[in-house]
Amino acid sequence: MRWLADVRARRFEAVACVVMAVSATPALAQATDPQALLDAFNQADGQTAGRIIQLAGLLTILSLAPGLVVTLTSFTRIVIALSFLRAGLGLPTTPSNLIVITLALFMTGFIMAPVFEQANRDGLQPLIAGQITEEEALPRIAEPFRAFMTANVRDSDLKLFEDLAGTEPTGPDEAIPYRILIPAFLISELRRGFEIGFLILLPFLVIDLVVATLTMSMGMMMLPPTVLSLPFKILFFVLIDGWNLLVGSLVKSFAGI
Repeated sequence: MRWLADVRARRFEAVACVVMAVSATPALAQATDPQALLDAFNQADGQTAGRIIQLAGLLTILSLAPGLVVTLTSFTRIVIALSFLRAGLGLPTTPSNLIVITLALFMTGFIMAPVFEQANRDGLQPLIAGQITEEEALPRIAEPFRAFMTANVRDSDLKLFEDLAGTEPTGPDEAIPYRILIPAFLISELRRGFEIGFLILLPFLVIDLVVATLTMSMGMMMLPPTVLSLPFKILFFVLIDGWNLLVGSLVKSFAGI
């Protein structure tokens, strides 16, 4: 084990060299001191501090981007419907999770393309060109998403969160607060996703019942009905061009598309 001792010794020497180099350099030693960084931040002017806060906010938004894709777009309804399809076919791993999520993302991009284009045209591009400030750009970017969620949310879900928040019902020309609109839109998407999933499961359930009845009448009690029904369900789904019907129906189920 002599070679292992040599490797450890070399690592110790490398770490010691780095520590000595940092200690010997006043600028680096000061940069590694948290108190020095805090003093530098306190001595900075308002514009520099504002830029630092804006950068922190941007990093926070980027870290929350996956959650925003799920909550503010059509992704939830699509991925629930595709999951019910796999369960109805009796293929829990086919298509794989990667294919299901990828298909849901591309369908979300297709459905949300007008929303993304409007947000980019009205808010992002003027901000990049320096025509408007960040405070003016944020409402312009968020407004298309508000319109999409408002068009697809159920009135009963809106009323639920308005009652929970203790606010008055918003009028037809009033903007719904995001703290009410976003959770109401999300549970609306969950309900519609389960409704679509129920309709997807019905024909497969009929096939399972018919096959189970036939196997029982033929005395094949030890044979699982799913073994025989699986090929028939796949054949049925292929013959009716199920992917075309499902994708088309999901896209048409969103208001404003």
